[in-house]
Amino acid sequence: QVQLVESGGGLVQPGGSLRLSCAASGSDFEIYAKAWYRQAPGKQREMVASIISGGNTKYDESVEGRFTISSDNAKNSWNLQMNNLKPEDTAVYYCNAATSHGFAWGQGTRVTVSS
Repeated sequence: QVQLVESGGGLVQPGGSLRLSCAASGSDFEIYAKAWYRQAPGKQREMVASIISGGNTKYDESVEGRFTISSDNAKNSWNLQMNNLKPEDTAVYYCNAATSHGFAWGQGTRVTVSS
């Protein structure tokens, strides 16, 4: 089994920045793809950004140019740098991984963008 733990959420003003981090732990596993999802109140969970083993990244159009996903394969960790945050970015953010043991999810970290 693979466990994911997120950190880095919080309250930020519009236009500000936050950096989310996710760390994976477990035994004898491989990670094939890493992603960040978010779920706003009353809405479905949606994928924000993803990165695969080869380094290719993909972003939802709503965050393109503002968010950057990066990965440290040696440490089984990945980050989401969020710049120029908007109130509509307010949500609980979850990290996700496709692993050799199946899909894994973190517990979620809340991001609130408000003045």
